[in-house]
Amino acid sequence: MKALVQHVYGAPSSLVLEDVPDPVPGEGEVLVRVRASSVNPYDWHFMRGEPYVARLMTGGFGLRRPPVGVLGCDLAGRVETAGARFGPGDDVYALLPRGAHAEYVCVREDLLAPMPVNLTYEQAAAMPMAAVTALVALRGVEAGQRVLVNGASGGVGTFAVQLAKALGARVDAVCSTANVEVVRTLGAEQVFDYRAEDFTRSGRRYDVLLDIAGSRSVFACRPVLARTGTFVAVGGRAGRWLQPAGHVFAALASGFFARRRVVLADAVACADKAAVLRELAGLVERGAVTPVVDRSYPFDDLRAAFGYSEAGHARGKVVVTLGEPGGG
Repeated sequence: MKALVQHVYGAPSSLVLEDVPDPVPGEGEVLVRVRASSVNPYDWHFMRGEPYVARLMTGGFGLRRPPVGVLGCDLAGRVETAGARFGPGDDVYALLPRGAHAEYVCVREDLLAPMPVNLTYEQAAAMPMAAVTALVALRGVEAGQRVLVNGASGGVGTFAVQLAKALGARVDAVCSTANVEVVRTLGAEQVFDYRAEDFTRSGRRYDVLLDIAGSRSVFACRPVLARTGTFVAVGGRAGRWLQPAGHVFAALASGFFARRRVVLADAVACADKAAVLRELAGLVERGAVTPVVDRSYPFDDLRAAFGYSEAGHARGKVVVTLGEPGGG
């Protein structure tokens, strides 16, 4: 089979599309034919080995060379072999540790969830990492609360706006000029164009401030965060040494001094990813949430998909397709 393989750290051009042995499912696994995957910041941070602190996440084995052969966390596809929970022909989606940028992958059944019946493979592949992150970030939000999403036009942000709305919250958002109308159609009431206005001077107060952009500190956000409010740190643009981890840890550390509650939203650390994906599927099937896909690339152009995603201008998600389009 073909897979996008990483042998060295570097730019998208360092990734190699090559033939690798077909995977063989082990105990508790099924073979899935990948019909679509998507690109996340998580992928291109590991692609470059930046921030450098990420190289320590595997116990030091990735300091000089990447420990991962095939990147990719999000997949939508069709089960090829029989398991205890899933069988041949079942359409599934999943959030994996690695390996989704390949024609086939062996997946533990406890990581799989049935794909939303009203989505294509491309749409379903846009969901796992971004939508799980958004839903984890919004846990505890109650109907009637005010939520601000800073960084609302990217993968996590487009889901966060819709999910907060589905939870009954009143949602405001921050994004660039070009994306204001798109974010408004997702359910945001007030949309701040960060190029033209400073949301921290708006005079509004929020119960939850979801910081995806990583552009403002907890201290800067104090004027718009209720005294009992929560600052949810998701990420930010990567630097070579610590960012976005540095931004997240700084937010956690400064919460005490800013006298505001600060929490971290992390899809990778989510204990039962499949359960969250099933919950999300229900929201999608009843029309409360729709994935926003900016661009869809064929598998042969996966390196271009990495480049476009890393540039940071995607509206929603960047998806990669394998085989004929559609599905679901």
